[in-house]
Amino acid sequence: MGSMMTVAVLALQGAFAEHGAMLDRLGAEHFEIRQKKDLDRHFDRLILPGGESTVMGKLLKDCEMLEPIRQRILEGMPVFGTCAGLILLAEQVEDGDAHLGTMQIRAKRNAYGRQLGSFYTEAEFQGIGTVPMTFIRAPYIDRVWGEAEVLAEVDGKIVAARQGNQLVTAFHPELADSLEVHQYFLNM
Repeated sequence: MGSMMTVAVLALQGAFAEHGAMLDRLGAEHFEIRQKKDLDRHFDRLILPGGESTVMGKLLKDCEMLEPIRQRILEGMPVFGTCAGLILLAEQVEDGDAHLGTMQIRAKRNAYGRQLGSFYTEAEFQGIGTVPMTFIRAPYIDRVWGEAEVLAEVDGKIVAARQGNQLVTAFHPELADSLEVHQYFLNM
């Protein structure tokens, strides 16, 4: 891994600090994006954390960051969306509007309902093996098409997918001890 690689973590809202802690453990350079001028700093890849996708989408638009970020992703910059970040990247959102809309997946928000609001499991992740998965009011992917491929499923629901430079998980790998999903992203 080149020491020059820098990861930006979107820090408008939500669970961004935990991603920073994972990147620290992996020895990856990183900084937080809070406003439009932060996009001028050098970064090679981007993490879109969990949080409230509607709020994050609105903030991205209001801060005039939606289009520049979309362009970077379309130009091939690796991006990793967890939970709300998955929804931000989805081309279709079942009960809402698309935001960045760069990934050929359809997201279903709060898909597990209140009762199953939060749960923990371990499941197979293509290219890694078994990984711990923590779900918190998680979405899931109910359809992939085009270039998008399924990386993990739990109870028949798609919980991780990849499309070229884009990686999404419905679960929160930053809340587990395992560094493997973040390492997978850094290797992309």
